[in-house]
Amino acid sequence: MRRTALLAAVAALVTSALAWPSAPRAEAAPAVFTHPGVTVSQGQLDFARSKVLAGAQPWKGAYDQMMASKYADLNRTPKPRAVVECGSYSNPNYGCTDEREDAIAAYTHALAWYVTRDARHAQKSIQLMDAWSAVVTDHTNSNAPLQTAWAGSSWPKAAEIIKYTYTGGWPNSGRFATMLRNVYLPEVINGSHSNGNWELSMMEAAVGISVFLEDRASYDKAMAKFRTRTAAYVYLASDGALPKTVPSQNLDTRDKIVKYWQGQSTFTTGLTQETCRDFTHTGYGISAIGHVAETSRIQGQDLYGTDVGERLRQALGFQSTYELGTAVPSTLCGGSLHLGLGPVTEVGYNAMHNRLGFAMTNTETLTKRNRPAGTNNLFVAWETLTHGDSLS
Repeated sequence: MRRTALLAAVAALVTSALAWPSAPRAEAAPAVFTHPGVTVSQGQLDFARSKVLAGAQPWKGAYDQMMASKYADLNRTPKPRAVVECGSYSNPNYGCTDEREDAIAAYTHALAWYVTRDARHAQKSIQLMDAWSAVVTDHTNSNAPLQTAWAGSSWPKAAEIIKYTYTGGWPNSGRFATMLRNVYLPEVINGSHSNGNWELSMMEAAVGISVFLEDRASYDKAMAKFRTRTAAYVYLASDGALPKTVPSQNLDTRDKIVKYWQGQSTFTTGLTQETCRDFTHTGYGISAIGHVAETSRIQGQDLYGTDVGERLRQALGFQSTYELGTAVPSTLCGGSLHLGLGPVTEVGYNAMHNRLGFAMTNTETLTKRNRPAGTNNLFVAWETLTHGDSLS
C-alpha cells in the first residue's frame, strides 16, 4: 500500500511538473533591477567584446557588419519630430523611419562604445537620444502603437548601456527618462487587440522602459499582458483543440478563432497566430517573445523554463523548418507560405539550445546559415554579436 501510494505521489508530481499552468502566471518585478538589463546583460557585453577583440568568429564578423552599417556612422544627424505620424504600413510616414533608425543607431553606437571604448560612439548615442527627448511629444495615426513599440524597444537598450557603462556623463538622462515615461509608455502599456505581434512588441517596449525607469508596477502590468499574449500567439498541443485566447478579445467561438488565425483550422505545435499571414510578421512576434524572456532572465526570473520558453522553442522550430525549404502540406495555410522570417532566431536559439540543451536542429541550421544576423531596420539589431553562442 505504501509503495503504491508513493508511486502515485511521484506520478502526480511528474505530471504536475510537465503540465504548463492553465493560465499564464505573471512574474513580479525584481526587488532591485539589474543594469544594463534590457535584452543584453553586462556579461553578454563583456563576452561579445572579448570575442571581437580576439578576432573570433562569428562575433568579429558580426561586429564588422555592424560597424559597416549606416547606423554606426559618426556623422549621422538625428532627425527628431515633435509628432511622429505613422499610418498603416507607414503611409503616411512622417518621421516613422527616422525615429526607428535613430533609435537603432543609438543602440548601435552604444554597442560600438562598449566594444571599442571610443567615447565618440557614446557621445553619438547620447546626441541621438538627447535630440529626440528634447522634441518628441506624441505618436499619431493608425500605426502609432506599433511605431512607439518598435522605437521604444531600441531606446532603452541604448540608454541602459550608456547610463551604466559610460563614465563620461549624460546630463540629460533624466529628460530621456521623462520622454520614455510620458511619450512612449502610455502608448504601449495597455496593449492591443490587433494581430499578436503588435501587443508582443508593445510589451517588449513596456518591459524595457520599465527596467530603465525602475518602474515595478509597469513591469508587472506589461509582464502579465506578455504572458497572456504569448500563450495566445504560439499553439502547443497541450493547449487543447483550440489555441488559447486573450479574454478581452472575445474570441469565444471556433469560427472567430479560426478567422483570427488567418483562416487556419488545423492547429499544430509551433504554429503561430500569424504563420498563415506571413513569416515576416510572425518573426516580429517571435523576436519580441525572445527579447522579453531575455530581459526577464537578466532581471532574475527565468521564463525560459516556463511555457514561454517552450512556445518560443516550438515556434522557432516550426517556422525554421519551412524557412529552410520543407514542402508545405495542404493542411497548412492552404499549402502556401509567405517566407522571410528575418534575423530573429539568435536570442531564442541561444537560450533554449546553448543554455538549456534542446537540440533545435532546424533552428540551428537556419541560425548558422543566416549569420551574422543583421537588423530588420525596425527593432531587431546585431544579435549574433550580442547573443551568438553566449552563455553569459
